[in-house]
Amino acid sequence: MSMLTPLVFVPVLACLLPLMSATVVQDFNHIERCKDSLYMGTPPRGFTDTKLKKICQRYADRPRYVTLYDPKKRIPVYSAYTFKKTEGDRRVDYPWMYEPQLAEVDGNGNMQSFPTGYLHMKFEDSQAVLDDYSDVVLYERGHLNPDQHQSTPHDRAATYTLTNVVPEIREFNIGPWREYEERIRVRLNNFCRGTAYIVTGVTTRGNMIRRNNQDRVAIPEDVWSAYCCTEYDRNAPHDVRIRFPTYGVLAKNAKEGNSVHEMPLQELEIFLKSNLDVDQNLQIFYDNCISPSPLPLYLQHTI
Repeated sequence: MSMLTPLVFVPVLACLLPLMSATVVQDFNHIERCKDSLYMGTPPRGFTDTKLKKICQRYADRPRYVTLYDPKKRIPVYSAYTFKKTEGDRRVDYPWMYEPQLAEVDGNGNMQSFPTGYLHMKFEDSQAVLDDYSDVVLYERGHLNPDQHQSTPHDRAATYTLTNVVPEIREFNIGPWREYEERIRVRLNNFCRGTAYIVTGVTTRGNMIRRNNQDRVAIPEDVWSAYCCTEYDRNAPHDVRIRFPTYGVLAKNAKEGNSVHEMPLQELEIFLKSNLDVDQNLQIFYDNCISPSPLPLYLQHTI
């Protein structure tokens, strides 16, 4: 009977592992369906800081998107997600959440709503908390994965975690950047025929939000974003078609001089190589979002 024991229990444990997996992972592929947020299942390459944390953003027991998080600066480096076609209406009644995995091992791996009272003190060393933003007049909580790029209530709710937001100058957040998010929403709604993958991130220069005389949350210098959609409307107007299958954007997180500049992906990557802690192999999308060659007909039955 003892020889049969592994045959009985190993499959059971294998089935349970996805349920037990932590949201802070060694690799985005370690949690089933987490890599679905990434083009070709591949995260941006070239990020060299080993202290950064990979978060598979789980809500209601399902992975929703992924975030590369800096626990020292207490902001995301980037969030990567799939765009969902939506009317773009904004919802503001979702509770703000935090990531327990950054502070302790939690059983189910879901993000959780902030507790009341002083319980947040046990995890504020590893991430931003609501108090960090409460007395800051100049800045707002700016989503990297915005709720208006998601459609279902659960996908939208999952964007309301402080591990997905950065301090954005109010005039920038409600002005040029919101206008850009809406412009991209309309463009992808109308002309992307397949899945659109988006990566949005920030650069920093050392400026911090301080609380109780301590540096708490890094303030972004720049906000950048890029999308990848290899199945798009080839009959789109020329000024739209030249922005497919991929395009990038860059803007200053500032009160003035904060215009959003669209640019080819390679131009954005050249800027980021000089302004992020990355190596020269930086690549936001696998193979620069070049459409994979379709398999010959005689091979299609093999996949």
